[in-house]
Amino acid sequence: MKPAKILFPAGLVAALLCSVLLPAQTKPSSDSGESQKPPHVVVQADGTIELPAESVPVSKFLSPEAKAYLIQHLHDMQDSNMTYADKGVPRFMAPYLERQKILFAVNLEDTRIAGVHAFVYSPKAGIQGKNKKRVLIDLHGGGFSGCWPGCAELESRPIAALADIKVVSLDYREGPENKFPAASEDVASVYQELLKTYKPENIGIYGCSAGGMLTTMSVAWFQKHGLPRPGAIGVFCASAGEFGGDAGYTSTPLGEARFMPETREGGIRRLGYFSDVDPKDPLVSPIHSPEILAKFPPTLIITGTRAFEMSSAVYTHSQLVKLGVDAELHVWEGLFHGFFYNPDVPESRDAYDVIVKFFDRHLGTK
Repeated sequence: MKPAKILFPAGLVAALLCSVLLPAQTKPSSDSGESQKPPHVVVQADGTIELPAESVPVSKFLSPEAKAYLIQHLHDMQDSNMTYADKGVPRFMAPYLERQKILFAVNLEDTRIAGVHAFVYSPKAGIQGKNKKRVLIDLHGGGFSGCWPGCAELESRPIAALADIKVVSLDYREGPENKFPAASEDVASVYQELLKTYKPENIGIYGCSAGGMLTTMSVAWFQKHGLPRPGAIGVFCASAGEFGGDAGYTSTPLGEARFMPETREGGIRRLGYFSDVDPKDPLVSPIHSPEILAKFPPTLIITGTRAFEMSSAVYTHSQLVKLGVDAELHVWEGLFHGFFYNPDVPESRDAYDVIVKFFDRHLGTK
């Protein structure tokens, strides 16, 4: 039986190629006296590479907690019982939420802002100093089709507590009942309402996965409708365009233990919210408009080497930097899509620290 093969596009991670194309010298076989042959690699005319099955160990750079977390996550992602959501909280996320409620003391207000349902988080001890004039907007993940309030809670609680700041998390309209630009309209409505109280340079916007995408889409939407740009944004587990590139092929099985077709080239249409749009519309994928990208505020991008969005995130960063935007890219070794939801992992705490310091440094600066 021939070994299973996985197809990859050109431009694979260098280390992966080197491990296959440049194997270490092997000793002659005691049976045949011949050198062992390296794994057979096929390079097709269009640059597509066929690799034989490979065994990939956990990164040696992970903390012990992160290693255990990754292993559990890989198993959870193959268990439909664990990915099922109870009242908007995927079961594998439930323990993380319970821990966050213990670790991060915040007040939660269930409200509506400009007609949009929202949760408002604020530190139990009250907001002090300069942050009284600042606010953050969180746009939750969930593929534009769910994870409210699960993802919203996990993204908002630690930042509100650790940054000592108010975080407004939006229950924006999602698919399949709603289509683009419903979510962008909701974000703009809330943003305009907050502008009555806060200066634009004191408002930050961030989100993970779909929320990270929506963050970039919202900045483009603000530009089209003449709204002032926010002080800074965070694009986490996402990019300013469609997912794609090497990471859609290499990182997904390593970080999620399964293939996700929507992470491949042109996969945005698989998300029902975008079923009727042109994926190259700059209001959907700002990456396709240098004019829009050049006007982005300071931008923080967070991803992981086993995250399917890594290639798109890296590409977004390179384009922003090329256009003169103040952009930071932080890539966590060996970790996957949305890794920082678990607050007991040191790498998650490091990510929180980066987020808190970034917004503190940039909000209030024109």
